[in-house]
Amino acid sequence: MSFETPGPVEAQLRGAISPIEEIIEEARQGRMFILVDHEDRENEGDLVIPAQAADAAAINFMATHGRGLICLTLPAERIEELGLPMMALHNSSRHETAFTVSIEAREGVSTGISAADRALTVATAIDPEKTAADIATPGHVFPLRARRGGVLVRAGHTEAGCDVARLAGHYPSSVICEIMKEDGTMARLPDLVDYAKTHDLKIGTIADLIAYRSRNDNLVVETACSQVTSEFGGDWEMRIFTDQTHGVEHVVLIKGDISSSGPVLCRTHALHEASDLLGLGPKPAGELPKAMELIAAEGRGVVCLFREPRHSLYAPEDEGPRTIKQTGLGAQILSKLGLHELELLTDSPQTTYLGLDAYGLSIVGTRPILKDA
Repeated sequence: MSFETPGPVEAQLRGAISPIEEIIEEARQGRMFILVDHEDRENEGDLVIPAQAADAAAINFMATHGRGLICLTLPAERIEELGLPMMALHNSSRHETAFTVSIEAREGVSTGISAADRALTVATAIDPEKTAADIATPGHVFPLRARRGGVLVRAGHTEAGCDVARLAGHYPSSVICEIMKEDGTMARLPDLVDYAKTHDLKIGTIADLIAYRSRNDNLVVETACSQVTSEFGGDWEMRIFTDQTHGVEHVVLIKGDISSSGPVLCRTHALHEASDLLGLGPKPAGELPKAMELIAAEGRGVVCLFREPRHSLYAPEDEGPRTIKQTGLGAQILSKLGLHELELLTDSPQTTYLGLDAYGLSIVGTRPILKDA
């Protein structure tokens, strides 16, 4: 299932959702709004306001009417400038929400928990004139580290908060708070429609933000193309795409004519030296060569080899198989290849891939690599 395909509830209530351009304008005016994600992700709505506009009244509204955890989304660069360590060394949360240690303004606060104190902490954290010396830890504001590349890399409220603030011309940071109902359960989209009317707030979706940015932003560029011959599958066209956020090069191998109609056989593969070269770790050895041979036998298809900007050479996984993948950069590359319908080569057909429809992509089926070999 792809993240941008509206679920049945969202489709039914589409008329209550504002275009993302209106949400950006709300942010530009310093007004609060609601951002919701897909029914198959966190399935929640957050109150969002650009951090520059997050005064004591806004913080108090979130605490009173949002009831969730009040957090501050910050770009990775600012997290590094403030020297804030991550809350967990190994993030095993389902959606990899990147909490740092909690913070407080070092000067001008009393207990730190009041709406005014938290607003001052937010203002201090986003002030470019302030440094790590102006921040104390722990505190009562919870920073979240946004991924470089925003919602095109990770489709979360953290990245969305930074993206909308930036697109509105503000410092790329927002204060966000999950919306809970009075009984303590999470408010879902049907609840949020009435909630938004009561409080005169507009509702936007992260899906629409991804689509907006995919139309207007470009994070990957093709930097090389050549013909290569491999032991696995013979002749390929090799194209290199560079991620402008990190400067990382990703490799695409193309077999045959992928411009003709019909689904294209595709293997997306996260390169990892320990697994792919040494056979270490939980991934079965031989997946990549076998996938290349299967595509060669088909006579038409694509292998996408994605590289992480930084990772340990060997880091054992202890969280079990992943069931949700954020696919922003990969989707951009596949879209640039002119692909639309994909038939995936995978031994994990239950995996959910997020963030495809905004790029005109859909998964129409899967084929095994090693399980039926």
